[in-house]
Amino acid sequence: MSKTQISINNLSKVYDNGSKALNDISLKVKQGEILAMLGPNGAGKTTLISIICGIAKPTSGTVTIDSFDIIEDYRETRSRIGLVPQELNLESFETVFDTVSYSRGLYGKPPKPKHIEKILKDLSLWDKKNTRLKELSGGMKRRVLIAKALSHEPKILFLDEPTAGVDVELRRDMWLIVDKLRKTGVTIILTTHYIEEAEAIADRVAVINQGEIIIVEDKKELIKKMGHKTLTIELQEQITKIPEVLLKYNLEISDEQMSLIYTYNVQAEKTGITDLLQSVKDTGLKLKDLKTEQSTLEKIFVNLVKENNEI
Repeated sequence: MSKTQISINNLSKVYDNGSKALNDISLKVKQGEILAMLGPNGAGKTTLISIICGIAKPTSGTVTIDSFDIIEDYRETRSRIGLVPQELNLESFETVFDTVSYSRGLYGKPPKPKHIEKILKDLSLWDKKNTRLKELSGGMKRRVLIAKALSHEPKILFLDEPTAGVDVELRRDMWLIVDKLRKTGVTIILTTHYIEEAEAIADRVAVINQGEIIIVEDKKELIKKMGHKTLTIELQEQITKIPEVLLKYNLEISDEQMSLIYTYNVQAEKTGITDLLQSVKDTGLKLKDLKTEQSTLEKIFVNLVKENNEI
């Protein structure tokens, strides 16, 4: 059993103008796990990360990292954290190698050129080590931000929208880097708008909306629990109206009117598919093909946020 590394208890953040960014959030993150925080813009994801990293102060509640309090033991907790922010703020005239080495020094760590070399090689930056930052593309600058965050060998890495505005190739590279880091025991928390990112690399998913965590669940469990499957019954002839015998199945007719679509719960004891297919046969409709599709994290996320906003 992995130990709890980050413990967030009843955390709230209210700004001077009275707006609530976070509302009584509690969350535990285990060592070595990858947690994806999903949520629309303004949901509170960046505020939460800023508080854990000591950049912003909470209004109430506590956060501990390896049992150290983020406010009372600021230096101790901050030294364990690497943060890759959304903004590309970098010194224009520094070289890649120097800026990453300098970041390490900021945490009071002695120089370790071999470690810097390894990070730069892992991030495909080694051939750019003597290049000035202003000469790099946006994607390369993003890689430098990750290198800076890893320079002091943190135990926890925060990635705040790490692949926003990044090409697909870099996104895949980053996922591989994240996987490598996890294997060395680094805990990773990422906020993302890209549902496929969470689906590809996260162990657990936390959905944040309007400053509250509305669900935290193992990714596979979430998809299984909330996922519905759709069965598409392709027909040989066009259909414009659902026969009366089939009305009880709540079927939909596809846009091109060549299929019937049946949605069912994966967890249900009886899916009703056998009865449905028999009923379809009884109506005399001629089948061409059958296809099933699992609900994705994307659909689940959209539905959760929608439900939450309606409450």
